[in-house]
Amino acid sequence: MTRYVFFIKFREYIGSGDEDLGEVQEVGSNYVLVQRGMINKEKFYIPKDMAESYDGNVLRFRISEEAVKSKYMRNSPPSTSTSTQERTTTPSMPRQRQDRTAEEQETTVPLTEERLGVSKTASSREATITKEPVTETKSVEVPLTHEEISVERRPASSSSSSSTTAADSPVQSRTETKVPLKQEQAQVTKQPYVKEEVSVKEKPVTETKTVNDQVTSEKVKVKGDSGEEEEV
Repeated sequence: MTRYVFFIKFREYIGSGDEDLGEVQEVGSNYVLVQRGMINKEKFYIPKDMAESYDGNVLRFRISEEAVKSKYMRNSPPSTSTSTQERTTTPSMPRQRQDRTAEEQETTVPLTEERLGVSKTASSREATITKEPVTETKSVEVPLTHEEISVERRPASSSSSSSTTAADSPVQSRTETKVPLKQEQAQVTKQPYVKEEVSVKEKPVTETKTVNDQVTSEKVKVKGDSGEEEEV
């Protein structure tokens, strides 16, 4: 609610929004003389009981400027009866102030900020399994049988010697007699077989990752009549 409060300036400047009614020139028994202007001077004889507060520099009254001009603007001090009559009408001021008050106006300034939103998309990749040949030498023991000759001299039997002497004559040149000998040989063959298996499984693995990105937000700065900016 707006209060109709006015200031009487002594020396210092009253801030914006306050109504400068002038300077105190005289303090009477039942009034305060306030004067405003240099050439066309306005004089206000305001009753003392209209004063609300005094901080040593500024005197504050609980009355509107319009009421001051209409009731207390004159060139001479009021008489005692006039001052008494004016003071008796003073109690009606709260109702006038209430009628003249205006509702506070509010301005809403929305502040916007970006929020990170993360979504997940599925993608495919491949795992490659490669088989390559590895050559190594292995040994296998195999038992092999072969025939060998042994030479033995012994006397001929009577039957065989008589028949040989009668049948054969000594050789006239070098002769050879071949005796076949048997032997086993290793024959290597290679046959593939499944030695072991490699099992490849697909299983989901969940891990938490931190996603960083820049977001933009808004802030408010208020610049008052003093010219200074204040961040809210």
